[in-house]
Amino acid sequence: MLASKERVLLVLLCVNLWLQVFDGLATYVGITAGYGEGNPFVAATFTHLGMGPALCLAKAYACGMLILIWHLRQRSSLAVPALVGTAIAYAAASVAPWGWAFVTL
Repeated sequence: MLASKERVLLVLLCVNLWLQVFDGLATYVGITAGYGEGNPFVAATFTHLGMGPALCLAKAYACGMLILIWHLRQRSSLAVPALVGTAIAYAAASVAPWGWAFVTL
């Protein structure tokens, strides 16, 4: 049985990975509907790689970093704050704006 802290970290990792998938799909749908990409670094890669591959690359990188944070949880007390902070940031910077944009379509 997983310890309580381990369960919390695993849930935080899963929530963050889900948020990444949501952000990638919402961004793809939003851009095809005429909205722009809010991240200038990701937007700059669209011309070089194309929208789909650029989003996949950005989301794969983000998911990899989240998994790295989860993997390093034994060595650092910052794993929980990092995963919580990332979830809050993506909820505020992705789920809320895209949710509002799709409701107003």
